[in-house]
Amino acid sequence: MCGIAGWVDFDRDLAEPEPRNIASAMTDTMTCRGPDAYGVWAEGHAALGHRRLAVIDIDGGRQPMTAGGDDPAAVLTFSGEVYNYRELRSELAARGHHFRTSSDTEVVLRSYLEWGEDCVSRLNGMFAFAVWDKQRETLVLVRDRLGVKPLFYFPTPHGVLFGSEPKAILAHPSVEAEVDAEGFAELLAMVKTPEHGIFRGMYEVRPGSLVRVRRSGIVKRRYWSLEAREHADDLDATVGTVRDLLEDTVSRQLVADVPLCTLLSGGLDSSVVTALAARELAERGSEPIRSFSVDFAGYTENFTASAMRETPDTPFAYDLAAHVGAKHENIVLTTDRLTDPEVRDAVLRARDMPGMGDMDTSLYLLFSALREQSTVALSGESADEIFGGYRWFYYDECLNADTFPWLAIGYQSRKTELLNGGLLATLDLPAHRADSYRDALTEMPDVPGEDAHERRMRVIAYLAITRYMPILLDRKDRMSMATGLEVRVPFCDHRLVDYVFNAPWSMKRRFDREKSLLRDAAQDLLPRSIIERKKVPYPATQDSTYTETLRKQVADLYADHNAPVRALLDEQAVRQVVDGPHAASNDENARAGLELVLQLDNWLSRYDIRLRL
Repeated sequence: MCGIAGWVDFDRDLAEPEPRNIASAMTDTMTCRGPDAYGVWAEGHAALGHRRLAVIDIDGGRQPMTAGGDDPAAVLTFSGEVYNYRELRSELAARGHHFRTSSDTEVVLRSYLEWGEDCVSRLNGMFAFAVWDKQRETLVLVRDRLGVKPLFYFPTPHGVLFGSEPKAILAHPSVEAEVDAEGFAELLAMVKTPEHGIFRGMYEVRPGSLVRVRRSGIVKRRYWSLEAREHADDLDATVGTVRDLLEDTVSRQLVADVPLCTLLSGGLDSSVVTALAARELAERGSEPIRSFSVDFAGYTENFTASAMRETPDTPFAYDLAAHVGAKHENIVLTTDRLTDPEVRDAVLRARDMPGMGDMDTSLYLLFSALREQSTVALSGESADEIFGGYRWFYYDECLNADTFPWLAIGYQSRKTELLNGGLLATLDLPAHRADSYRDALTEMPDVPGEDAHERRMRVIAYLAITRYMPILLDRKDRMSMATGLEVRVPFCDHRLVDYVFNAPWSMKRRFDREKSLLRDAAQDLLPRSIIERKKVPYPATQDSTYTETLRKQVADLYADHNAPVRALLDEQAVRQVVDGPHAASNDENARAGLELVLQLDNWLSRYDIRLRL
């Protein structure tokens, strides 16, 4: 997988000791993403750094990788996986290219030499990379189509800084950790604005895009986006195509030279991935697939059903594992670990900013435990956005709302309840969300003459894929890479996303069941318990001790008059939550505000954030 960082300055020689040391320090911030190897290449106006998590060609895939001997034509620092690299390697070899390694990295480098920037349209995978074209004195930053792998950049007066995560850029001495009102609003909005980097002056390379940096300036170009077109296949053909794409995608993503497993919740999505992986490995004569799930101490035994979660995951995960012959392990987390300030600090450092509270923490702890046994994991992430699994895909109040559908049901509506009125007025979250919503609608692809309901469902799907899914992909990337674990997401194969996006809603929801198209495509793979199970979100602890511990930690924090977060809080609201009735101790929405306060204070102090509000 790996972490990348770099610096281009057209007015400096970055091979000199001082700038090279700075580039090295930027690269060192990516150690968690790449614990296996380190490299920095610096010459002339460019310095590229790489931290490697070795997955394919353990010995030969070291980076940054050069092409052209002592005087390289191009230098590459690459993060991710290209799943069709073997086919591309054969094509390039037929065109006269010679390879020194068996890595996908060298295939990407040779593809750039052969096809230039257009090589990216030939890549199937999840990736973020930078190519320094020495002959043209051009840096090209590239991100995969769905944005599975992150890539940030920071324009400077004479070039650019870049990195897999903000921390790489913040390590440069000329960059301050500044956040203005727009950045703070983006942090809290629960809407992903394309290209927004939260920190002032910092941007993300948009999914499906590349950024070209030359002495003359920076140019951005989209090479892929969702396109709308009429769907010609009938239901049977559509189901068959979805199944074929899933089989091909999972098969491609099982390639690794290190231990591999799946993340198995017992839900439809992860069960499909695990079942296909188990079948493929059995056909290859390999060992049975290993699978892992997360649980909380006492959660399954004392589970309380709710409108959001009707069933616990664990029994269903074991049902699927038994059905397909997977070697399954349940990772059980305790409340002490979930509330441990050191763990929360590790999660913040992984994110570089406040995130999703215990949803982040539990995922980080799961991946930490899993990494002791595996290096690569396949996940069912993103199927809900692509196939229409969330509740807000079919509630009228969401479909008819003039905003993002997940906001129409009040998702995380209480997250900001402890912030003071002056701050909230300055941030104006409703206006920020409204602007983002209008921008999303203006880029929405259209099919002339499409039925009004189908059109609206296409809009909902587009919003889900481009404004909601990236939030969860970011979460999974940061929590996994902070532990040195590579997580692959087969449902983000662009061929599958493109095909299902254009399938009519009537195929995605039949007989009043969400994700009907996926269920139809996988019904022979799964036990009846999984096929009939309703959508259940990622689990959250129901231990009331968790919320009570948060209350105490916030009370202690508020008693500290030097705590930087105090200036952002509403004193009356904090006292009411800390000292008032605690009947709703297990209300996830209510405790989100407590988690935000703790995260904000840690962020403001640890990152020395300068708020420009």
